[in-house]
Amino acid sequence: MSEPAERAARGVLDTSTVILLGKVADAASLPEEPLITAVTLAELAVGPLVTSDDGERARRQAHLQQAEADFVPLPFDADAARAFGQVAASLRRSGRKASARAYDAMIAAVALANDLPVYTCNPDDFSGIEGLKVVAVAVSGAAGTAGAAGRRG
Repeated sequence: MSEPAERAARGVLDTSTVILLGKVADAASLPEEPLITAVTLAELAVGPLVTSDDGERARRQAHLQQAEADFVPLPFDADAARAFGQVAASLRRSGRKASARAYDAMIAAVALANDLPVYTCNPDDFSGIEGLKVVAVAVSGAAGTAGAAGRRG
Protein backbone atom coordinates (compact mmCIF):
# COMPACT_ATOMS: atom_id res chain seq x y z
CA MET A 1 0.00 0.00 0.00
CA SER A 2 1.34 3.41 -0.84
CA GLU A 3 0.43 6.98 0.01
CA PRO A 4 1.03 9.49 -2.79
CA ALA A 5 3.32 12.35 -1.75
CA GLU A 6 0.85 14.85 -3.15
CA ARG A 7 -2.82 14.80 -4.00
CA ALA A 8 -3.47 12.66 -7.07
CA ALA A 9 -5.16 14.29 -10.03
CA ARG A 10 -7.42 11.26 -10.61
CA GLY A 11 -8.26 8.14 -8.65
CA VAL A 12 -10.88 5.42 -8.31
CA LEU A 13 -13.11 5.44 -5.23
CA ASP A 14 -14.13 1.92 -4.27
CA THR A 15 -17.66 1.14 -3.10
CA SER A 16 -16.87 1.53 0.61
CA THR A 17 -15.59 5.03 -0.03
CA VAL A 18 -18.61 6.00 -2.14
CA ILE A 19 -20.93 4.75 0.62
CA LEU A 20 -19.02 6.67 3.30
CA LEU A 21 -18.19 9.75 1.22
CA GLY A 22 -20.03 12.08 3.58
CA LYS A 23 -17.94 10.80 6.50
CA VAL A 24 -14.48 11.15 4.93
CA ALA A 25 -12.32 12.84 7.57
CA ASP A 26 -10.34 14.99 5.13
CA ALA A 27 -11.64 15.72 1.62
CA ALA A 28 -8.06 16.66 0.62
CA SER A 29 -7.16 12.98 1.08
CA LEU A 30 -9.25 12.19 -2.01
CA PRO A 31 -8.07 12.73 -5.59
CA GLU A 32 -8.86 16.03 -7.28
CA GLU A 33 -11.03 14.12 -9.76
CA PRO A 34 -12.67 11.18 -7.96
CA LEU A 35 -13.89 8.45 -10.29
CA ILE A 36 -15.94 5.30 -9.81
CA THR A 37 -16.32 2.16 -11.87
CA ALA A 38 -19.38 0.55 -13.38
CA VAL A 39 -18.66 -2.27 -10.91
CA THR A 40 -19.38 0.09 -7.99
CA LEU A 41 -22.70 1.07 -9.58
CA ALA A 42 -23.52 -2.64 -9.95
CA GLU A 43 -22.62 -3.26 -6.30
CA LEU A 44 -24.74 -0.30 -5.17
CA ALA A 45 -27.64 -1.54 -7.34
CA VAL A 46 -27.74 -4.78 -5.34
CA GLY A 47 -28.31 -2.93 -2.05
CA PRO A 48 -31.96 -1.88 -2.43
CA LEU A 49 -32.89 -5.32 -3.75
CA VAL A 50 -31.54 -7.38 -0.86
CA THR A 51 -33.01 -5.66 2.17
CA SER A 52 -36.49 -6.29 3.52
CA ASP A 53 -36.54 -3.01 5.48
CA ASP A 54 -38.43 -0.32 3.56
CA GLY A 55 -36.50 2.56 5.14
CA GLU A 56 -33.15 0.95 4.41
CA ARG A 57 -34.27 0.16 0.85
CA ALA A 58 -35.15 3.83 0.30
CA ARG A 59 -31.76 4.97 1.71
CA ARG A 60 -29.86 2.53 -0.49
CA GLN A 61 -31.88 3.51 -3.56
CA ALA A 62 -31.20 7.21 -2.88
CA HIS A 63 -27.49 6.45 -2.49
CA LEU A 64 -27.44 4.59 -5.83
CA GLN A 65 -29.26 7.41 -7.59
CA GLN A 66 -26.91 10.01 -6.11
CA ALA A 67 -23.87 8.05 -7.34
CA GLU A 68 -25.45 7.75 -10.79
CA ALA A 69 -26.02 11.52 -10.85
CA ASP A 70 -22.57 12.48 -9.52
CA PHE A 71 -20.28 10.17 -11.52
CA VAL A 72 -19.72 8.90 -15.04
CA PRO A 73 -18.37 5.43 -14.29
CA LEU A 74 -15.28 3.92 -15.85
CA PRO A 75 -16.33 0.76 -17.71
CA PHE A 76 -15.21 -2.78 -17.13
CA ASP A 77 -13.92 -3.09 -20.69
CA ALA A 78 -11.52 -5.36 -22.59
CA ASP A 79 -8.46 -3.71 -20.97
CA ALA A 80 -9.99 -4.25 -17.53
CA ALA A 81 -10.79 -7.86 -18.41
CA ARG A 82 -7.13 -8.44 -19.27
CA ALA A 83 -6.03 -6.67 -16.07
CA PHE A 84 -8.41 -8.89 -14.11
CA GLY A 85 -6.21 -11.85 -15.03
CA GLN A 86 -3.27 -10.10 -13.35
CA VAL A 87 -5.41 -9.30 -10.30
CA ALA A 88 -6.67 -12.87 -9.97
CA ALA A 89 -3.15 -14.27 -10.35
CA SER A 90 -1.79 -11.83 -7.73
CA LEU A 91 -4.53 -12.77 -5.30
CA ARG A 92 -3.93 -16.47 -5.85
CA ARG A 93 -0.18 -16.05 -5.25
CA SER A 94 -0.95 -14.25 -1.99
CA GLY A 95 -3.23 -17.08 -0.88
CA ARG A 96 -6.52 -15.28 -1.53
CA LYS A 97 -9.29 -16.12 -3.98
CA ALA A 98 -10.47 -13.48 -6.46
CA SER A 99 -13.96 -14.97 -6.30
CA ALA A 100 -14.22 -14.20 -2.57
CA ARG A 101 -13.87 -10.45 -3.27
CA ALA A 102 -15.11 -10.40 -6.87
CA TYR A 103 -16.35 -6.79 -6.85
CA ASP A 104 -13.11 -5.52 -5.31
CA ALA A 105 -11.03 -7.55 -7.78
CA MET A 106 -12.98 -6.08 -10.70
CA ILE A 107 -12.64 -2.53 -9.31
CA ALA A 108 -8.89 -3.15 -8.97
CA ALA A 109 -8.75 -4.38 -12.58
CA VAL A 110 -10.44 -1.21 -13.87
CA ALA A 111 -8.01 0.91 -11.82
CA LEU A 112 -4.99 -1.00 -13.15
CA ALA A 113 -6.25 -0.80 -16.74
CA ASN A 114 -6.50 2.97 -16.36
CA ASP A 115 -3.25 3.34 -14.36
CA LEU A 116 -5.12 4.87 -11.41
CA PRO A 117 -4.85 4.40 -7.64
CA VAL A 118 -7.76 3.01 -5.62
CA TYR A 119 -9.02 5.06 -2.67
CA THR A 120 -10.68 2.86 -0.06
CA CYS A 121 -11.92 2.78 3.52
CA ASN A 122 -11.03 -0.94 3.51
CA PRO A 123 -7.42 -1.17 2.26
CA ASP A 124 -7.08 -4.81 3.33
CA ASP A 125 -9.65 -5.70 0.64
CA PHE A 126 -7.01 -4.80 -1.96
CA SER A 127 -3.91 -6.28 -0.31
CA GLY A 128 -1.85 -8.69 -2.36
CA ILE A 129 -2.67 -7.13 -5.75
CA GLU A 130 0.63 -6.47 -7.51
CA GLY A 131 1.05 -3.09 -9.16
CA LEU A 132 -2.07 -1.57 -7.62
CA LYS A 133 -1.64 1.71 -5.75
CA VAL A 134 -3.99 1.70 -2.74
CA VAL A 135 -4.70 4.80 -0.70
CA ALA A 136 -6.39 4.37 2.69
CA VAL A 137 -9.23 6.83 3.32
CA ALA A 138 -9.92 7.78 6.93
CA VAL A 139 -13.55 8.15 7.98
CA SER A 140 -14.81 10.29 10.85
CA GLY A 141 -16.75 8.52 13.58
CA ALA A 142 -15.87 5.04 12.35
CA ALA A 143 -13.29 2.43 13.26
CA GLY A 144 -11.51 3.06 9.96
CA THR A 145 -13.47 0.68 7.76
CA ALA A 146 -16.88 0.63 6.19
CA GLY A 147 -17.66 -2.65 7.92
CA ALA A 148 -21.23 -3.74 7.26
CA ALA A 149 -21.97 -0.44 5.48
CA GLY A 150 -19.64 -1.49 2.69
CA ARG A 151 -21.27 -4.87 2.25
CA ARG A 152 -24.51 -4.86 0.34
CA GLY A 153 -25.42 -8.49 0.84
